[in-house]
Amino acid sequence: MTDSVPPAGGSSSGGFVPFVPASKNPHELTWTAVALGSILGIVFGASSLYLFLKVGMTVSASIPVAVLAITIFRGLSHAFGLRRSTILENNIVQTAGSAGESIAFGVGAAMPALMLLGYELEWSRVMLVAVLGGLLGVLMMIPLRRAFIVKQHGLLPYPEGTACAKVLIVGEQGGSNARTVFVGFGLGFVYQILMQALKLWPSEWQREITGITGYSKGSVALEPSPALLGVGYIIGPRIASVMVAGGVLTSMLLVPMIAYFGEHIPGVLAPGQIPISTMKPGEISGQYVRYIGAGAVAAGGVLSMLNALPLILGSLAGVLRDFGGGKRGGQAEIPRTDRDLPMAVVVLGSLGLVLAVAASQLIPTSFPGRLLGGALVVLFGFLFVTVSSRITGVIGSSSNPISGMTIATLLLTCLIFVVLGWVGPEYRITALSIAGVVCIASSNGGTTSQDLKTGFLVGATPWKQQVAILVGALTSAVMMGGTLLLLNWAYTTTTSDPNELPTVVAKAEEIKGQETGPDGKSYRVWWVVNPRPGVQPGKYLVDETGKAVHLIDFGVGGRLTKTPGGTPIQKFNPPQPRLFATLIEGIMARELPWGLVILGAVLAVVIQLTGCSALAFAVGVYLPLSTTMPIFIGGALRGLIDRYRGLTPEESETSPGTLMSTGLIAGGSLAGIIVAILIVFEGLGKAIDFSRPGAGGEPEFLAPAVAAFAVMTAALAFEGLRGKRPLAAGPPSEER
Repeated sequence: MTDSVPPAGGSSSGGFVPFVPASKNPHELTWTAVALGSILGIVFGASSLYLFLKVGMTVSASIPVAVLAITIFRGLSHAFGLRRSTILENNIVQTAGSAGESIAFGVGAAMPALMLLGYELEWSRVMLVAVLGGLLGVLMMIPLRRAFIVKQHGLLPYPEGTACAKVLIVGEQGGSNARTVFVGFGLGFVYQILMQALKLWPSEWQREITGITGYSKGSVALEPSPALLGVGYIIGPRIASVMVAGGVLTSMLLVPMIAYFGEHIPGVLAPGQIPISTMKPGEISGQYVRYIGAGAVAAGGVLSMLNALPLILGSLAGVLRDFGGGKRGGQAEIPRTDRDLPMAVVVLGSLGLVLAVAASQLIPTSFPGRLLGGALVVLFGFLFVTVSSRITGVIGSSSNPISGMTIATLLLTCLIFVVLGWVGPEYRITALSIAGVVCIASSNGGTTSQDLKTGFLVGATPWKQQVAILVGALTSAVMMGGTLLLLNWAYTTTTSDPNELPTVVAKAEEIKGQETGPDGKSYRVWWVVNPRPGVQPGKYLVDETGKAVHLIDFGVGGRLTKTPGGTPIQKFNPPQPRLFATLIEGIMARELPWGLVILGAVLAVVIQLTGCSALAFAVGVYLPLSTTMPIFIGGALRGLIDRYRGLTPEESETSPGTLMSTGLIAGGSLAGIIVAILIVFEGLGKAIDFSRPGAGGEPEFLAPAVAAFAVMTAALAFEGLRGKRPLAAGPPSEER
C-alpha cells in the first residue's frame, strides 16, 4: 500500500519517492491553510467531545478534514478567482485539523472525573491540561519521526495515514467525495435539530419487559441518533455487535438478576443508596452495574495494553538504537522532505512545559510536589507517546489502547503518592491532572505520527507540519474547556428528592461559599470530596444547620436518570471518567466496592478468552442499551451493504456509506452542541418546542422515534448502495 504513491521525480530518505519530490517547493505553510485547519480542528474537536461524552469513543477526523480542505479551497478558487491550493496546503489543513479530535478524547476521558470525585470543574484547569498534553504529544513525537516514519517505511504501514495520503492525491488529480460528506452532515444536523430542538419526536425509545413471572426490570431501548448510527457504520458489524452484546447483558441479564436476588433483601445493600426492591432499572444499573462495567473497562484496557506489549518493547528498543546511531549532517544538507524542527525546540519546549506545570496550580501541592509532578508528566509522557506512535503505525488507532496507558499512568502515580504518604484530597487532583496530560499527550502523539506519515507519502516538509499541528493543538485545546463546561452546564439538574440527599450533615470545614438555590433562597455549598457512609461525592446546597437541601447533579457523570415526576433526564456518562475516579478513590482512600469491580474484571477476561474485544464489550456493559443499539444497527447495515456490493475491507473504508457516516457524526454532534445552548437559554428553547404535555405529565410528540430513525437509516442505506467502487482505504474508528 505505501508504495502505490505515484513517483514524480527526486527522492527522499531510503530511496522512497514521494508524490511531491524534495526538489520542488510549492506553497505549503500558508496562513490560510493553518487558519482553515485550526477552524476545522475546533469544529471536529467540539463534535468529537460531544460524541465521546455520549459513547466513550471518537472517530478519526483526518479524512473528513482532508476532503473538506480540498472542497473549500476549490470552492473559494472558483468563487473569487483565487489561486488553487496545492496538495501540501491541503495536507497542512488536515494536519492542523486532526489535533482537535485527539485532544477531545483526552479531555473527555480525564477531566469529568474531577466532578465524580467531588471537585469543581474549572475552565482554566481543563484548558491547561489540554494545552500541556497537546503540545507535549507533538514535541515528543518529533525525535521519533525518523525512527518510525522514515527508517521503518514499508514495515510500519500506518493504515490511516496512508489512506489520508491517497485521498489527498485523488483530490489533487481531480476526484473528491466531499458531496457525500456534506449530504451526511446536513442530514445529521437537520435530523438532530428536529429531534432535540423542535422535539418533533422523542430522543429515546424504551420498553420494559413485563408479564413474565420471576423476571422483572429488564428492558429494550433505542436512542434514534444520527451520530450513533454513523459510529456503528464506521466501526463495522463486528465491534458494533460486541458492544451491543454488552448492552444486552446489562439490560436483560445483570439488572434483572440483581433485581431478582435483591428483591427481598431488607434495608440497603452497599454501594446502593436505597433498597433494591424500590429501585428502577436505571438506578440498579447506576448503583451496581456501573462498578461491574468499570472493572470490565479497566481489565479491558490492561488486556489491550498487554496484547501490545511486544510492540511497546520493540518501540523502546528501536528508539534507543536510533538515538545511538551516527550523527546527522547540518540542517542545510538535509532535503526539504526530511527537515524537522530543531532538537533545541523539542528540549527547551519540553522543559518549558515542565516548568509551567511546576509554576501553575495544576498540581495544588508544594513546589517539590509540583516539580515531581512535572517530572512524572515528562517520564510517562515520553514513554506512552512512543508506545502510541508505534502502535498507531502497526495496527492503527482503532486498537490503540490509550485508556490502558492512562490507567497505567494513574496506577503508578497513585502508588508513588501512597508510598510518599501523599494521600490528601489535593493529591487526587494531582494524580488525575498528571494522567490527563499523559492521556492527551499519548493520544495526540499517535495522531501526530499518523499525520507525519501522510506528509512523508505526499512529500510534505516535516517541520512545517509540526508547526501546523502545534498551532492546531493549541487552538483546539483552548476551546475544549469551554465546550466541556457548556455541555456540563446545559445538562446539569437540581433535585431535592430525599432519596438523593445525604443522611448526614456537613462538617464546617467542608462548606465553601454560597449560592442561590432553584427556589431563590441562599444556601451554603458543600463539596463532598471525602465520601463516607450516607453521602456520595458531589455538590450539595445546605442550610444553616449543614443539612443538605438540594443536590446539584452535573450534566457529565450525573447519577439522576429521571425527575421526581418521572420525566427522563439526559446525562453524559462515558465509562472512562468513572473508571479513573473509581481507581483514584480505591487506591488513595482504600475504599472501593472491590467485589463488583472484580466481577467486571473477570467478565472482561472471559470475553477476551473467547477471541472478542474485551474493551469494546466492557464499554457496552457500561453504556445504556439505548446507546449501543443504534451503533449495532449502523454496523449491521454496513455489513449487509458491503456483502451485497462485494466490497473489500479497504474499499469499504472510503465507500459512500462510510463517507456519509462521517458527515452524520459531525452534523449530529455539532447540532447537539447547539441544542445544549438552547437548554442554557431556556426561553428560546421553549419557544421552538413542538412537544406537548400529556395526561401523565410526560411530553407527547408529533412523530414516533422508531419511524424517524428508520427514515434516516434508509437514507444511509440508499447512499451506501450507490456510487462506484472506492479507490482508497479510509480511517477506522478510534476505540481507545
